[in-house]
Amino acid sequence: MIFKRLHNWFAFIGIIQKSKLYQQLVSFWYSLKRILKRVFSIFIKPIGIEPFWRKWTRRFLKASIYGFLFIIIYFGALQINFLWLFGKMPSVYSLEHPTTSVASEVYSSDGVLLGKYFRENRSPVAYKEISEHIINALIATEDVRFYEHNGIDLKAAFSAFWYNATGHNRGASTITQQLAKNLFKTRENNSKGLLGTIPFVKTIVAKSKEWLVAIRLEKHYSKNKILTMYLNTVDFGSNSFGIKVASKTYFSKQPNKLTIEQAAVLVGMLKATTYYHPKKNPKNALKRRNVVLSQMQKYGHITSIQFDSLAALPLELNYHLEKHDEGLGTYFRGYLSSYLEQWCEANDKDLYADGLIIRTSIDSRIQQYAEQAVSERMQKLQRSFYIHWNGKNPWVDDKDNEIPNFIETIATRTSTYKALKLRFKNDEKRIMEEMNKPKKMSVFSWEGDVDTTFSSMDSLRYYKQFMHAGFIVMNHQNGQILAWVGGIDFKHFKFDHVHQSKRQPGSTFKPFAYCAAIENGYDPCVKIVDEPISIRYKEINKSLCVKTDDPKYKDVDGELKTWSPHNSDWVFSGDTMSLRWAMAKSVNSITSRITDAIGWEKVVEIAHRLGIESHLDTVPSICLGSSDVSLYEMAGAYSTFFNKGIHTEPWFVTRIEDRNGTIIHDFKPNQKRALTEETAFLMQHMLKGGLEEPGGTSQALFQFNLFRGNEFAGKTGTSSNHSDGWFIGATKDIVAASWVGAEERSVHFRTSAMGEGSKTALPIFGMFMEKVYADKSLNLKMGYFPKATVKINKSYYCP
Repeated sequence: MIFKRLHNWFAFIGIIQKSKLYQQLVSFWYSLKRILKRVFSIFIKPIGIEPFWRKWTRRFLKASIYGFLFIIIYFGALQINFLWLFGKMPSVYSLEHPTTSVASEVYSSDGVLLGKYFRENRSPVAYKEISEHIINALIATEDVRFYEHNGIDLKAAFSAFWYNATGHNRGASTITQQLAKNLFKTRENNSKGLLGTIPFVKTIVAKSKEWLVAIRLEKHYSKNKILTMYLNTVDFGSNSFGIKVASKTYFSKQPNKLTIEQAAVLVGMLKATTYYHPKKNPKNALKRRNVVLSQMQKYGHITSIQFDSLAALPLELNYHLEKHDEGLGTYFRGYLSSYLEQWCEANDKDLYADGLIIRTSIDSRIQQYAEQAVSERMQKLQRSFYIHWNGKNPWVDDKDNEIPNFIETIATRTSTYKALKLRFKNDEKRIMEEMNKPKKMSVFSWEGDVDTTFSSMDSLRYYKQFMHAGFIVMNHQNGQILAWVGGIDFKHFKFDHVHQSKRQPGSTFKPFAYCAAIENGYDPCVKIVDEPISIRYKEINKSLCVKTDDPKYKDVDGELKTWSPHNSDWVFSGDTMSLRWAMAKSVNSITSRITDAIGWEKVVEIAHRLGIESHLDTVPSICLGSSDVSLYEMAGAYSTFFNKGIHTEPWFVTRIEDRNGTIIHDFKPNQKRALTEETAFLMQHMLKGGLEEPGGTSQALFQFNLFRGNEFAGKTGTSSNHSDGWFIGATKDIVAASWVGAEERSVHFRTSAMGEGSKTALPIFGMFMEKVYADKSLNLKMGYFPKATVKINKSYYCP
């Protein structure tokens, strides 16, 4: 009757009913009863103390029953968190579907891992992907009876109790119990309950929870699955969670390739990841490794000969800590994270814990060539920049005079200055004393990071003299971004010059003016004279100017002004030029004349239609690129010319999967018709003029080995003071846009010979295309632009 009631209690609680532990307890109880009966028949009955014996045994059994009932009630109360005393317990669902914080991984279109987003850097692996040496080392060191117990090793528990009672610190947690603690955070605040604040009691409660959860884990999972889950959750230090990341961090290997001694190092760390860290404490790690090896020998996983030879080996690591500012596509991954955070918020996902698999359009090979081209070009350009300024400070005004207090003014915008301002309560003298105080730091150089002693002001003076770059490559047919280089070094310069930066595009904006002209009755062969022009207009406000005879603004007051643009060489040739030749040669007077004729508001309208989302001032100079835009926008806008007039919004995530590979979201391009196919073809023909027309500004491309049965289109651009150099080039397959300039617009080359886009930005494109064409594995081959597929009614071959 008693055992039936106990059995029903266990069934009610829903734990350990069919477990080995329950069976062992029941077996122990019956064995105890048999022993007591035997003692009674052999010893007690013959000597005549039967009444005393029965009284004593009744009390003992009664106390035992009460003890059992207390244990059952205790574990039942623990399970239901009675009166919130014990803290929450994992639900049945969470036991059947345990979750851990798993890093989300970003992959290129060709299957290369570009990077991760994580709080805990963890990438799970299957049991078959784990070396048997890891399994053997783990069991021999942490839980030798792992395959025998059901989550709780009573023998080890009693041994631990004895050792602790005699003053020797020794644990008895099984691997399953450790997994329970790791998975369900049984010792964290939200799992403690009211009793979790009481010393010693909180330890008993936590341990009890781990026992319960361990038993239930053993019920739900096989031993191999438990081992796999444990090795995927455990912390190996250095922000390396799980055996896969740990193997890569410490030995640059996959977990199935680890040797015996390497496995022993990693398992040895589990006792105390800091104390036995092989990088920080190599002596401790070596001793601990050999302890693990001795345990492996003791339990027959290695021979004594193997132990002797392995224990004599030095500790050898191939240590590399995974960082966000390393690897391919660092700037792209920086922008991608903000994009994905918004997507995750809208779709109830956690980018840093849900183990998402993000498939992108970036091609790792194209990305690598883009980064190499930027790096090689910018190293040479930086040397030229230093020579050009010959030790002088390069921050100058429009009259080429050094700007006084330039660095001091910039310093006030830094986070260091703002922090000191709070610290010293606006005491400018103390702030600047601190800003000028030398300290050790590591700074960027093209020869590698340099350890030096700089003050904050010295650092600003040093860094403000660097030239920067942005480069983006996209497939103009489907809008997918293939490469994204946001700067020269993400570790030291986080600002992204592809999407985040907006600068004056100069003459790369002119095609929008010519496109508007073609839509309004012009054709590429219309001839206009290159001569001075003055445009009178009424300025309504800083971003809106109108023609003086515009009837819509007839009664609106505005300042009357005159704009008289000059050509880049300050010369008006007097030549009569076709529009194609004028755009190819980047003649400002002709561009300004057609803009005045059709209306500059139409240039703004068509730029927006082609994908420029930045604010554009409706002013006469808009046609020369006076409004700031991003490289990202310009590449997307140009792609319309090469995609039959269909604008595809640039996109870079193709699909997102969960950690099991199930597709969560399949992305599709956002397309719309922006131009007629005829207009797009004519603009493509116009842009080819940069290499085909006399004096075309894109002809610097001829210095590169690119012209064997091949065709290019492109446009250069330079802002008025040479602070921005641009080039946007296209082939039959791609559009690529490059920008070069300093962080501050007052820092620049002083002459066209050095500062034009054809000299600064165009070579990045040329070097990149050489690398791309040399790689025969890429589906980017030389060739000609496709012929028109519709009837072209306007003249475009211009003698």
